[in-house]
Amino acid sequence: MSERTRERESPGAIRLVHVVTVPQSLGFLDGQPRYMAERGIETTAVSSAGPYQQPFAANEPVEVVTVEMPRRITPFRDLVAIARLVALIRRIRPHIVHAHTPKGGLLGMIAAWIARTPVRVYHMRGLPAMTATGMRRRLLTWSERIACALADRVICVSPSLRRYAVEHGLCPETKIVTLLGGSGNGVDALGRFHPDLPPGDTAARRNALRAALDISDEALVVGFVGRLVRDKGVVELAEAWRGLSARFPGAHLLIAGPFEPQDPIPADTRRYLETDPRIHLMGQTDETRTIYAAAEVIVLPTHREGMPNVPLEAAGMGLPVVATDIPGCVDAVRDGVTGTLVPPRDALALGSAIAAYLSDGALRARHGAAGRERVLREFAREEIWRAIYAEYCALLMMKGCRVPVAERSRVHIEPQCVSRELV
Repeated sequence: MSERTRERESPGAIRLVHVVTVPQSLGFLDGQPRYMAERGIETTAVSSAGPYQQPFAANEPVEVVTVEMPRRITPFRDLVAIARLVALIRRIRPHIVHAHTPKGGLLGMIAAWIARTPVRVYHMRGLPAMTATGMRRRLLTWSERIACALADRVICVSPSLRRYAVEHGLCPETKIVTLLGGSGNGVDALGRFHPDLPPGDTAARRNALRAALDISDEALVVGFVGRLVRDKGVVELAEAWRGLSARFPGAHLLIAGPFEPQDPIPADTRRYLETDPRIHLMGQTDETRTIYAAAEVIVLPTHREGMPNVPLEAAGMGLPVVATDIPGCVDAVRDGVTGTLVPPRDALALGSAIAAYLSDGALRARHGAAGRERVLREFAREEIWRAIYAEYCALLMMKGCRVPVAERSRVHIEPQCVSRELV
C-alpha cells in the first residue's frame, strides 16, 4: 500500500474499490471520490495503464492502481487479470467493489466474489451484445449474466436499458435499479457545461476554434463527439453529410473522436471523412466544451448506448441534439422537445433531422433551452452522487456492515425501489 493511501486513511472509514478496464473510463467517476471522502468512504480505482490515470489521481482523493485488463475476450489474459484483482482486493479488504463496463464488470465481480467482498456492485453502462451477432453475441450475453449474478446490486444508467436487460433475461428485475433519471455521473451543467460561465468563455472558445479551422462566424456547424466506429453510426453520418453539404454549401462538420481498429468503418468512408474540406477531424480530445461551443447542433447516430453523455452535455450547453431512437438515447433526448430522434441506420432520416435545425434558428434555440432546463432539473451531478452514496449505505446495512456514523439513522432501505435517495 502506498504512502498516499496510508496518509488518506482514517479510522473507521468505509473502503471502496472501483474497477474499470481502460483508464479513460475513470472519467465516469469525476467528482465522486471527493464526494464520498467527505462522507467517510475512501476510494481506490483500478484500471489498465494509460495517460488518464495520473490526472484522475491528481484531481481526486483516490489511489489509482494498475491491473492490465484487455477489452477483448482473451481467456488466458483474463484469468491473469482476475488473479491480480483478487490479490489486490484481498490486500485492500474493501467493504465495496464497484465495477463498470461489460469487461470490467465481469472481471471485477468474479474477483470480488472470490475475495468475499461484502458488497458487490456492477454498473451496467451499455450492452455490446445488443448489436453483436453469432458466437460473440452469445459470449457477451453470457458475461453480462455472470456479472449480474455475482453482483449484490446492478445499477443501470438508463430506464430503457434496464428494461432491455430485464426483458432479455440478463438480470432479475428485483436486483437491477436505475437511480433517479439515469446517467452514470450526472452533468456539470453549473460549471464545465454551463454556456455562460465563466463569462465570455464560450464565445472565446467558439471564435478561436472556428478561426483555427477557417470557419466563418456565420457558418453553420454540425458537431459529433464519439469513437469513429460503425456502432456510433459514423457510416450513416458520412452518407447524410453528402446530401447536407450540397444543400448547405457553407456548413461544416466537426468530428471529435479517434478511429479505432475494433468495429472499424469502411476504408472509403474514412477516406471521405479525411478528404472533404468541410469535414474537420479533431481526433481524441478532452475539450468537448470547445466542440459544443463551436456548433449549432450535435448529432449522435449511434446503434447502441447505455445512457450517452454527449447529448446531456450538449443540452447543458444549450444545444439541440439529433440522436437515434434506441435504448439510452430515448432517455437522453426528449423527441420534439430537446432534440430529434431518428431510426438507427437511416441516413436519409438523419440528414432530414439535421437539416431541420440548420434551417431554423428558432427551433435550435427552443430545443436547446428546453434541453438545458431538463439537464438542470434531472441530471445534477450531486443528486446522482447522493443516490449512489445512499445505495452504498443501504447495501452495507443489508449485509450487516457498518455505515458512516453520521448516516446510520438517515438511510432508508427499500430493496425493490428503482430510485433511492437519503431521507
